[in-house]
Amino acid sequence: MSLPDFSFEQAAMARGARRVAGVDEVGRGPLAGPVTAAAVVLEPGNIPDGLNDSKKLTPARRETLAEWVMTHCDWSVAHVSVEEIDQLNIYHASHLAMCRAVSGLRIRPDHVLVDGNRIPSDLAVPAEAVVKGDARCLSIAAASIVAKLLRDRIMVDLAQQYPGYGWEANAGYPTPAHKQALLDLGVTPHHRRSFKPVHNILCKDKTASN
Repeated sequence: MSLPDFSFEQAAMARGARRVAGVDEVGRGPLAGPVTAAAVVLEPGNIPDGLNDSKKLTPARRETLAEWVMTHCDWSVAHVSVEEIDQLNIYHASHLAMCRAVSGLRIRPDHVLVDGNRIPSDLAVPAEAVVKGDARCLSIAAASIVAKLLRDRIMVDLAQQYPGYGWEANAGYPTPAHKQALLDLGVTPHHRRSFKPVHNILCKDKTASN
């Protein structure tokens, strides 16, 4: 199994960039909660072992690496709310989260490596898209780890306020138990009303009340 490396960052630096940030988002697929993005600038001589796509790490390893990044790196996290997701759609909301994360860095980067195949149109910094970047590029992997850890923490907090949906375990994703809880318990203020399973329940409720 190949691990992410620093070649994308080194190539940008060879072209004259001095500060290269990786950016990634998590939370496009859930039915509830924000979409979250993180941006991270790694120092070439100070990179921890084990950085990888956050989905390939155990929760304990993810937490250890995220804490390291948040202690030693210039990093930023940004959230786009459920209301904004419903207003913009999830594609544009995830790009907005990325732009906010990059603009939140202490020092503006010269170049940004974006996970995926599209560069957010409002990104005010030269950038390149890296398909499957969280598994190929160390800066993007670091961003994926921070974004996942901090979004998961939000969902654990929301699960205490709205028990029964299993958000502490499913992070808002449409598991069978979460979809059943939507039917049994109803839609919360933290559910994305533009997403089909939620929208369909709201439409049924509206029809039933007419």
